Amino acid sequence: MKLILTQEVDGLGAPGDVVEVKDGYGRNYLIPRGLGLRWTRGGEKTIESIKAARQARAARDSDHATEIQNKLQSNPVNVKVRSGEGGRLFGAVTTSEIADAITEVSGEKVDRRTIIVTQPIKSLGVHEVSVKLHDEVTAKVSLNVVPG
Repeated sequence: MKLILTQEVDGLGAPGDVVEVKDGYGRNYLIPRGLGLRWTRGGEKTIESIKAARQARAARDSDHATEIQNKLQSNPVNVKVRSGEGGRLFGAVTTSEIADAITEVSGEKVDRRTIIVTQPIKSLGVHEVSVKLHDEVTAKVSLNVVPG
């Protein structure tokens, strides 16, 4: 089944891309969630409008993403968690908790799915995480896990 993507789908493509997917995946997942439209000959106009809007948004968003990146890299982000003896945590720090802490520091809402944690954070102290703010802009954030 040929589809035109209307939103970014990990491992598949970006908005405006024409992709070939299995019938069930397209019919039962992508189309009902508004992630894609069936490809038609008349859909060429749709592709052009989606790509034009994406390029305009990308230019505007990259400058804004750079501002947020500078703000995040200059300020440490504190996350308060429950911990036991020896600085061990009850569980691990989740990306949702990190996203909430980053939102407090930057003033901008950050989606938890854009946060890249290389190893689970299970101890107090300073840890390094990455936040993908834009296609070309990734911020390295110093995350300070403190007892709360």
